[in-house]
Amino acid sequence: MTKFVERVFSGVQPTGNLHLGNYLGAIQRFVEMQKSHQCIYCVVDQHAITLWQDPKSLASAIREVTAAFLAAGIDPKAHIVFNQSQVAEHAELAWVFNCVARMGWLNRMTQFKEKAGKDKEAASVGLFAYPTLMAADILVYRATHVPVGEDQKQHLELARDIAAKFNNDFGDSIAANGFNGGFFPLPEPLIQGAATRVMSLRDGSKKMSKSDPSDLSRINMTDDADTIAAKIRKARTDPEPLPSEEEGLKGRPEADNLVSIFAALAGRTVAEVLAEFGGGQFSTFKTALADLTVAKISPITAEMKRLMADPGHIDAVLAEGSDRARAIAAPIMASVKDIVGFIRAK
Repeated sequence: MTKFVERVFSGVQPTGNLHLGNYLGAIQRFVEMQKSHQCIYCVVDQHAITLWQDPKSLASAIREVTAAFLAAGIDPKAHIVFNQSQVAEHAELAWVFNCVARMGWLNRMTQFKEKAGKDKEAASVGLFAYPTLMAADILVYRATHVPVGEDQKQHLELARDIAAKFNNDFGDSIAANGFNGGFFPLPEPLIQGAATRVMSLRDGSKKMSKSDPSDLSRINMTDDADTIAAKIRKARTDPEPLPSEEEGLKGRPEADNLVSIFAALAGRTVAEVLAEFGGGQFSTFKTALADLTVAKISPITAEMKRLMADPGHIDAVLAEGSDRARAIAAPIMASVKDIVGFIRAK
């Protein structure tokens, strides 16, 4: 059987206005995983253009996500930080996977239906084929683990299906090219900790989003301390005190969301947070949550601002990371071409 190097891959779309959901759902966990895994972190700018992006805004957003990675504590020397469009092997492998994946598989992707809305005929082909590019992002590095939120689990399952079908369809060729037991790994999801899905501060049934018309619905990574505190004070709650046990959060989405945010920021469990604040009023809890959020986010905001003032440095980090990413991806893609039967220069 092929022995795969344990490797983590994940990415964040540069669509502007990074918020607390992006930080807790992805970036904070990226920082933690550096301690135990070989990590490749990507600014997935090719995914971003599945919906229209203003070119100048996109360039700025790519740098903003990179700045957030660095400011939060991702080490671009020990690990790899780059933007997707600088490594052509992502798009090359995505085309091969477009020819491996089945239309029926993509038709079942719920996120396409959500993003395309009622007029799916007007959606881009890229939005429909987004999951095959995501599979290529992961598998062009033969990554074994992917940190994902609940909304991306279906896409990772598709990546596993594509890897399995490729291994099966090209089994004889894979063996003939010296690979035993399959060429691609079946990547495993990493879903860790509280608040992997951060909800709106105005409606606990909706995900925190930059597209929400109310700025009070989210905490932006660029918000200052006073703005953060004000948004948490105004966050929707219910009239009942906080419960002392997790069971008491059922049917109370706003309370559940705020407690989960506290737990994720503090590195504690929901049960531990409720043991401290259960039975108390939301006014007391919100004050503690505001203080904690400011303490955790404000230093990152300040460092992001400093980094964004030096775009040349950010671009150099991305260029170096792209070179290192390509050094892994290029030989894997070359083997794919050999397996598929393409003739390539050697």
